Amino acid sequence: MRLILGSASPRRRELLAQLGVVPDDIRPADIDETPRKTDLPRPYCARMATEKVRAVTAAEDELVLCADTTVALGRRILGKPATAAEAAEFLLALSGRRHRVITAVALKLGGRLWERDVVTSVKMKPLSDTELNAYLASGEWQGKAGGYGIQGMAGTFIPWINGSFSAVVGLPLAETAALLAGAGYPIYRADA
Repeated sequence: MRLILGSASPRRRELLAQLGVVPDDIRPADIDETPRKTDLPRPYCARMATEKVRAVTAAEDELVLCADTTVALGRRILGKPATAAEAAEFLLALSGRRHRVITAVALKLGGRLWERDVVTSVKMKPLSDTELNAYLASGEWQGKAGGYGIQGMAGTFIPWINGSFSAVVGLPLAETAALLAGAGYPIYRADA
């Protein structure tokens, strides 16, 4: 069985490698990720993962894995900021507060579909102007839900999480391993 990763994210490839899994091909899904006005964060995230996996063209015997990570501040969805100004807006909104990071994983094999989402509570410390400006200048905010990546410089902003660290990075390892195993994909192979 061939595994297709429907994501260009290097973080997701690195996390899969922790399971001893190397995708046979990378085919990023190209979908409109704009939330609808009525979307709530968790169902939105699950819908994005499912839409991504359905958008990837694959043979009947190819297993496709897609994921979506959403940062939620209450009912507000904080996507990937388009500009440094938007990243600053997101980070200032998160500063000194708890928020949720939702990561949904979807697998497709032929006509079968599996989906699972994981919610992690995250607290961001109050950010000083110096910290905020240095982070914005680093460019690390680009392409990151909520305008930050916990695995980089912003890790110093996060004193507490309750849930899955790997899900905040972009792929919940325990849940992804269970989904892959449930779909019949061999993980933890000795030859990997």
